[in-house]
This record gives sequence, structure tokens and C-alpha cells, in this order.
Amino acid sequence: MRKIRVGSRESKLAVTQTQWVLDKIKRMHPDIEFELITMKTTGDMILDTNLDKVGGKGLFVKELDKGLRDGVIDIAVHSLKDMPMETPGDLPILAFSEREDPFDALVLPMGASEIDLSKPFGCSSARRSLQLSSLYPGIQIEGIRGNVLLRLQKVDSGNYGGTILACAGLNRMNLQDRISRIFTAEEMIPAAGQGILAVQGRAGEEMTFLASIHSETSAACALAERAFVRGLNGGCSSPIAAYARIQSNVIILKGLNYDEKTQGHIIGTLTGKISEAESTGYLLAEKLKF
Repeated sequence: MRKIRVGSRESKLAVTQTQWVLDKIKRMHPDIEFELITMKTTGDMILDTNLDKVGGKGLFVKELDKGLRDGVIDIAVHSLKDMPMETPGDLPILAFSEREDPFDALVLPMGASEIDLSKPFGCSSARRSLQLSSLYPGIQIEGIRGNVLLRLQKVDSGNYGGTILACAGLNRMNLQDRISRIFTAEEMIPAAGQGILAVQGRAGEEMTFLASIHSETSAACALAERAFVRGLNGGCSSPIAAYARIQSNVIILKGLNYDEKTQGHIIGTLTGKISEAESTGYLLAEKLKF
């Protein structure tokens, strides 16, 4: 029996997502044995500083990349939105999962029905903070770090008026009851790749079993969104947002670019052929450059 060692971050959400991927593969490939190996990443350990000040969200993949290169693990499962926009040639993304709800959710303290604007709103994402300030002018935003359960604890402690979490993570952890409202793409454009899981491995190795969890629709959307961010020289901590969807065999990409000098932002949309998803992302980036 073939054995595959699978790397994941230690958080409950990361393990839940990795297990979801493995369960889907096992249904199609019961002849493969999987061993789950969890790792604490640098990003998980730094909880008192915004990630864009200490190296960006690439800090969530560094240890897993090393595990792949050292042969400790054979594949790694990531939330695509946490991956750097540039993927190393020796560690390609081999599969993109079907997409969970890609949008952001408003989460309030247990029992609350609306944001208490007298308290700081917990948010460490530049992308979310920018769009949140447009929705709630004058809102006081304060950084909040940690995994999903830790952030919920911090909000429920009464120190914050609320926070924003990805619907995908809340859904995968069966925490849908904590969603007070879901922001539409018109209100808050998601992070590139949000809701998609990516399976990364070493180049040149036989991993055809990953076809059982791969979604071409997700792959096209991911290519368009990530190309848009790359086209604007943004990383996954940049206040740049991108959301692609496919309708009637056409890819529709919506993007947001932020100008740090003027603190202004611009939003635009572009459609293209699914086969040209990546170039559509680059074209929209050119269109929205300041």
C-alpha cells in the first residue's frame, strides 16, 4: 500500500480542512494510506504583530515548504489565500479544491445583534479594514490575531465590537451560527483564493490521485485572482482584493487596488475566456493601476 505523508498547520481549522481533502481522496483511492503531520508555522507563533510588518502571510507556509524540500512530508494542504502569490518552481500547486463560500462574515460577540461602535472592531487585515471603513465610517479598528477559535474567544470577552472571519473557515468548522451577516462582493471583495484549498507538492512526482479533489473551476478563478494581485506587485497581505466567478462559460473578475500614497482605491471588473483566466487577471491589474 502506498503511503503519503501530508503536512498541515496545527490549528483546528487547518487540520479540519486537511482531513476534508484526505476523506475525499480516500473515497476514490482506498489503496492509499495517509499520515497527517502537523507543524507550527512562524505565522501561528507571531500573535502580537500584523503579518504585513513581519514578512506577510508567507510565514504560514515556510515550515511546510521546508518539510516538502527535506522529504518530511509528500504534500501540504493550505488555504490558498494564505499562500504567497509567487509559487516556487520546485513546489508547485498540484490541485485546487472546489470552492467553499468565498465571502467574508461579520461576527459579533455572543448574544449581540449589531456592532457596538463604542468598542474597537477587531481586524488585522488591511484589505478588510479598508473596505470596512467604507461600510462603517468612523469605525475604530484594532488588530486581532490568532486562529478562528482564539479570535472568537477574544470577541466574546467583550473587548471588541466584532470581527470579520472567512465564511469558508466558519462553515468547515460548523460554526455557521456565529455568522451575523455575510458581506456581498459589492460590500467587501474577498482575498484572492479565499475559500479554495490548495495541495502543494514536489515537482516531477507522481500524484495523479489528486485529480479526485481537483476543480478546474476553482483553478481558473484562482489563476485569475492571483494574477491580478501579482500584476499589482501585491502579496497576500496587501490591501488588494480579487474575486472571480464563472458564468455562461465566461470568467468575470472583480478587483480592488489601493494607492498607499493617496490612500484612495479603485474597483473594476473584467470578463474573459476561461482558458485565458491568468491573462484576464493581468489585464485587469493594468486597467486598475494608478
